[in-house]
Amino acid sequence: MIRKSYLMGVLVLLLALSSGCGQKPQSAPNAGAGNAETNQENVQAPNTASPQNTDSSQGAGGANQPQQITKKIETYFTDDQMLELTQDSREITYQAEADKYLAALKALQIPSDTKQFSLWGKVEFHSAVFKDGTVTVDLALPDEARLGAGGEALALDALKNTLFQFDEVQAIDVLVDGTPVDTLMGHVELTHPLSRN
Repeated sequence: MIRKSYLMGVLVLLLALSSGCGQKPQSAPNAGAGNAETNQENVQAPNTASPQNTDSSQGAGGANQPQQITKKIETYFTDDQMLELTQDSREITYQAEADKYLAALKALQIPSDTKQFSLWGKVEFHSAVFKDGTVTVDLALPDEARLGAGGEALALDALKNTLFQFDEVQAIDVLVDGTPVDTLMGHVELTHPLSRN
């Protein structure tokens, strides 16, 4: 008898707990109504949103995400014998006008054809900053990216041809890890800046 009473007490307790848990979703609409008011405030006041809020909505793929700009450019590669440059039309995408120079340089790193060889494939481009008609290109040049005299000359031609196709670019200054160097790979003299011919 005591055992039956004990079991009944446990069942009543379990029912009470489960009915309490069942009521929580009913309180959710009230909380949701409060959130709806908060959401209305967020929608009505986008100008007062902090930069962190804007970045988080952009990162989440929200409607405030910047539009990608697409531009068709010419890029330059060579063959495995490094005899001459070949021109290749490419589309680059970037978010701001200032980003197009770095996007163009990165397009030099990936040939679209297995018969093409990238002269810049193993170089790491840190930045390409445009100011007063000059694009300053800062890059890292690991040992495996260094080419012979012919390759170095073609690489510089590919760089110039790619960046000088933008009408506003009148000169290019190439830096290695932030420092001007006399020669990029040890064979061809590098002037600072390289001027449009």
